[in-house]
Amino acid sequence: MYPQFNEQFTAATRQFADTAAQINRLALNNAEKVFGLQLAAFNDSANAAFAYFGQLVEARDLEALKAVVPNGIQVARENVERAISTGQEVYGQTLKTNEAIGQIAKGQFEAASEQAQSNAERVVKAAGKVAAK
Repeated sequence: MYPQFNEQFTAATRQFADTAAQINRLALNNAEKVFGLQLAAFNDSANAAFAYFGQLVEARDLEALKAVVPNGIQVARENVERAISTGQEVYGQTLKTNEAIGQIAKGQFEAASEQAQSNAERVVKAAGKVAAK
């Protein structure tokens, strides 16, 4: 009886560890993609801002400054749009990852339920045989 219990426990532990590793892999890939998206957006925003500051520094008189100010507004608008777009991409990526993790968990629960049901049916059949004797 104990060896059977130990084998079942070992199999369940191994299955849990494999599932946890699979979920961790998905989460790590998601974090990597999210970090990459955010870093790219930050890089683009910083490049645009520094280019604008370069134009601003080169403005020597009031007329040149008047010409540069609309560019600053445009850069700010593009940076906000970029941040919103990146946020939406991050949200979508994270949602896909969470759905994949949910499917893994659902599969594990279904497998555990099937195994528990088959074990219960086996015990009922065995009990029926013992009672019939």
